[in-house]
Amino acid sequence: MFPTKRIFIILFCLLLTVPSVNAQNYFPGKWGDWEKKNPSEVGLNAALIDSAIQYAQRMESVNPRSMEENHYGTFGREPFGYGIGPFKDRGSQTGIIVKDGYIIAEWGEPFRVDMTHSVSKSFLTYTVGLAYDQGLIRDVNDKVDAYMAPILVMEWDDNRNKADHYGSSKVVEPFKGEHNSKITWNHLLRQTSDWEGTLWGKPDWADRPDRDRSTWTTRERHEPGTVYEYNDVRVNLLALAATNLLREPLPKVLREHIMDKIGASPTWRWQGYENSWIVLDGKQVQVVSGGGHWGGGMFISARDQARFGLLTLHNGEWKNERLVSEEWNKMAQTPTKAKTDYGFMNWFLNTNKERLPDAPESAFFHLGSGTNMVYVDQENNLVIVARWIKSSAMNGVVKRVLEAIE
Repeated sequence: MFPTKRIFIILFCLLLTVPSVNAQNYFPGKWGDWEKKNPSEVGLNAALIDSAIQYAQRMESVNPRSMEENHYGTFGREPFGYGIGPFKDRGSQTGIIVKDGYIIAEWGEPFRVDMTHSVSKSFLTYTVGLAYDQGLIRDVNDKVDAYMAPILVMEWDDNRNKADHYGSSKVVEPFKGEHNSKITWNHLLRQTSDWEGTLWGKPDWADRPDRDRSTWTTRERHEPGTVYEYNDVRVNLLALAATNLLREPLPKVLREHIMDKIGASPTWRWQGYENSWIVLDGKQVQVVSGGGHWGGGMFISARDQARFGLLTLHNGEWKNERLVSEEWNKMAQTPTKAKTDYGFMNWFLNTNKERLPDAPESAFFHLGSGTNMVYVDQENNLVIVARWIKSSAMNGVVKRVLEAIE
């Protein structure tokens, strides 16, 4: 054998035994420390990426930039629809495309902090996941009531007319009663609980109420787990239950266990309502909301949204550190019979490609009003953040980015 050929074979064998540097394992540093690459460096057609960006910008939402004005033109028209949380005016249409962990395109105002509405629910799901990973929830199919200590709601008392309230309960126990006692963590996470009651001044029936007003307070309840209904009162109930269980404000739990670990900026804030205060271990704690339905929810930049999307792309792992268990992430990505294109909230699934016809069926996305979309594509190692676009443009944005993959 010729020496040069022998050297070549030896070198080839050595290459097989040395672990290769996998571009798919790149994670950004803290805050603004996020490496950018040209689309062509990660196998994308730059011209087609530009086309996707231009399309997204053309498809900016036509709704008011004042989130308060927008609220009173939509959800604010419902019964008890008045705002009780803060609103923040939004910025321009904004987006980020992350391929193999690198930013290959961003536009608009990626560092601007805006409301993200129901994408807040995905952060709530992760805080419940932390409780599950810590063993505080033994099984998601356990009934929630067994985990709940009595809740003392903050009420401003001027110390008068005590007799008017003699005999009434001084604590809240939201999972008592024939129907509500059947509700499990799984039901709350999948929005199939049909919980009945009032929380923070909002009756469950007042959120997206039926057109037939005679049914608002009289209809029969569905057996928990059998019917899906998107309902922010019940989402906020999960936030209350998680706060009661973890015995900490949820923003603190999220920051310490997730957001600081993924290098998120210090600019995000998770807001509650002006009346969503409880006494917890002798301290006043605000219970956050799971969306911006009546104000509040997660206020966050597109950059930090993209970090969260990248974390869910890797099923809760960040730089070889497991932040949320893979088991929890897999459960979040599984549907139920009651809603086959919805996992845990707010993991929207692409079952049968009905929502996003041009995306892989395995893709999922975190979705909030606005539209705020965090698209996660594990097949293509891709995250797309698109903020303030028309909901009808979601597939168009994803389609154009996927067409750019060479």
